[in-house]
Amino acid sequence: MSSILDIDLDYFNLLENPEKRLHELLEWGDCPIAFVVEKHHKAYSRWKDHVRRGTLTQPSHVLHVDEHHDMMDENKNTNIANFMYHAMRTWEFCRVHWMVDTPIDSPEMWLDDDVWQSFSKRFSIGPSRPHGWPRPDIVSICTSPEFINTDLLQRLLNTAGKFMIPKQKADTVNKSKCRTMQFT
Repeated sequence: MSSILDIDLDYFNLLENPEKRLHELLEWGDCPIAFVVEKHHKAYSRWKDHVRRGTLTQPSHVLHVDEHHDMMDENKNTNIANFMYHAMRTWEFCRVHWMVDTPIDSPEMWLDDDVWQSFSKRFSIGPSRPHGWPRPDIVSICTSPEFINTDLLQRLLNTAGKFMIPKQKADTVNKSKCRTMQFT
């Protein structure tokens, strides 16, 4: 089983020292950023692709660092508001921790009671990583440009850039604590 560090940059909107907080999180992860997407549900598609290709085992943990929980409906089509619902449904033993300082609501109010009951045992909320949470095997970043101002987005991307491996080096780098991914 593997672990995913999933970061949506809108999480940093209201934080003091956002670049420092992002740097600390990525430093803890000790794994290069595998890819950056604009729409968050595209990260889920990429995770599934890595599992399908065998470059990532089925996730047992997702640290979901985001201003939103992304479980706002149970629609069949995956979108930015429901992709974490789909991840929990697809990987039925996967634990998800929604890292957020001030939750704006709860998935409980958006999901059917029976769905929430089954998910709630594997879902937690809080401002920091749970004790003993595993370091990631893959790190993904979502820019969510419609939820973050351009200046902050650029500053955060500059910070994140220090944790990305140039594509031409991706094949030669082998970190012992995480898999080397194809970078885009």
